[in-house]
Amino acid sequence: TTSALSDHHHPPPRRSQPPLDPSVMAPKAEKKPAEKKPAEEKAPKGEKKPKAEKRLPAAKEGGGGGSDKKAKKKAKKSVETYKIYIFKVLKQVHPDIGISSKAMSIMNSFINDIFEKLAQEAAKLARYNKKPTITSREIQTSVRLVLPGELAKHAVSEGTKAVTKFTSS
Repeated sequence: TTSALSDHHHPPPRRSQPPLDPSVMAPKAEKKPAEKKPAEEKAPKGEKKPKAEKRLPAAKEGGGGGSDKKAKKKAKKSVETYKIYIFKVLKQVHPDIGISSKAMSIMNSFINDIFEKLAQEAAKLARYNKKPTITSREIQTSVRLVLPGELAKHAVSEGTKAVTKFTSS
């Protein structure tokens, strides 16, 4: 009777589950024999790129080959920033002055914010005028609406100059 009682109070022992189908499992075995040859080949070069070029988006070399390396389990996410362009403009106007990473981050956020405001205003203008396309005219009008006074005049002037240079080349 004790065995009958124990059967009612305790669940049956768990059976070990059959191994999963290899086609369903993650291909861990393929990643383990990763070759370290590409890293060894890069080390002897010893060439350093200028700081400004390091921040440029890297060209995709060899497709998805980088994810097979043991050291690089996650592919590095590329983030587009205006940092190199901010730095270039800074060096044009003040060659002897540097910029901290925090100040650079603030400048990058500022440019993203202004870009977003101009894009939203240009989209509204296109919608109001029932046009499917945002042209340089909508951008120019949004610059006049978003930026204050003298700043808008200078921005329109520089923008017109840039568009003229682009179309003439």
